[in-house]
Amino acid sequence: MKKIFLTMIAFCALSVQAQTFEQYFIQKTMRVDYMHVGDAVTDQYFIDEIIAEPHWGGHLTNLIDESGFGYYLVKVFDKQTKTLIYSRYYATLFGEWQTTDEAKTIQKSFSETVVFPFPKNKIEVALHTKNKATGIFEEKYRFDIDPNNYFIQRDRRHVYPVYEVESNGNPNEKVDIVIIPDGYTESEMNQFMKDCDFFRDEFFKYEPYSSYRDRFNIHAVMAPSKESGADLPGENIWKNTLIDCSFWTFDSERYLMTTDNKTMRDVAANAPCDQIYILVNHQKYGGGGIFNHYCTGINHNESAGKIIVHEFGHGFAGLGDEYVGNAEYNDFYNLKLEPADPNVTTLVDFESKWKDLVDPQTPIPTPATPQYKNQIGVFEGAGYMKEGIYRPKQDCLMNHFRCEEFCPVCQRAIIKMIDFYTVPVK
Repeated sequence: MKKIFLTMIAFCALSVQAQTFEQYFIQKTMRVDYMHVGDAVTDQYFIDEIIAEPHWGGHLTNLIDESGFGYYLVKVFDKQTKTLIYSRYYATLFGEWQTTDEAKTIQKSFSETVVFPFPKNKIEVALHTKNKATGIFEEKYRFDIDPNNYFIQRDRRHVYPVYEVESNGNPNEKVDIVIIPDGYTESEMNQFMKDCDFFRDEFFKYEPYSSYRDRFNIHAVMAPSKESGADLPGENIWKNTLIDCSFWTFDSERYLMTTDNKTMRDVAANAPCDQIYILVNHQKYGGGGIFNHYCTGINHNESAGKIIVHEFGHGFAGLGDEYVGNAEYNDFYNLKLEPADPNVTTLVDFESKWKDLVDPQTPIPTPATPQYKNQIGVFEGAGYMKEGIYRPKQDCLMNHFRCEEFCPVCQRAIIKMIDFYTVPVK
């Protein structure tokens, strides 16, 4: 019976994928802002506001996400037929905060957003959290939306011109990256445009992006800040910037993030958007990336180019960090479960990862010796942990910046995500 049930679910998902976009949606975005509230072990959702945005840059056919990545999931159902018409997995800054020491002592709220094509008819939206003990996504909050409700916000906030950095065609058929500036003043907008060109040139240096360049559009929103730079709380430096990015996020000096989700989303709405990248006007090493949430990176540092592609690996393809050591997090991964990240494994279900790419003569786990320096294997130490979790190669851009490329496992994961978002160029 279980196999029959799972087969029926898969069939239903495929049937929705085959439905025409026009049956359920129009070419705009519905954005739902909510507050995610909780502590280390609890979380709740509270709706903030629902907003109509002018662009939909997503795929018109691949409406159901089957990646399983991240720790959260949004599902959208047609109200009348109960048909699942859209879903996306994602991760959040709140989810990372839950693994910090602070989350053991207080409750906090974080602003978050889910977006989907603007529906034609009434819908039900269900928000899910992944149970870290079982690995099962549990529905936490379900609510109805009538797209004709006159309380849906239809005014525009933070409207700015857009600089087209890379244009390769229809946004519905491409991965649309929206670059948002933070800490660039009005007089520094020309520098921002140059930095966006640098972003483009560095991004397409690396495989598989260089081979799939024609599948990407890059838009840059010309949104100035009052002051240059970014907050450095550890040095008592505070800057009045539009997106309010800050080093020392979770007391990690190089972790450069923002909690001003609403302004970030308002600015991103100026262009079709699949992925948000915040380019911060600073020379200090730092950045961050969260799957289907946003990425950050600095502009003026010798590692700026590698920061771009490393953090985008997190935000776009759900790749995990392959290095060891991060004192801010506690038990980031449950070692009794197989992580969703495609490039790390606990060997609980290695068949679902990159076992097909490992030479049968290669031992599992694989010793980090010169003999296996250039081979795909199972090397212990990843996801900030020394033991119990493994990475595919000794060297990779998701591990350290001494490396000049993504390993084949990471490249395969990136290509799969590109294929999900795009239509191949004929």
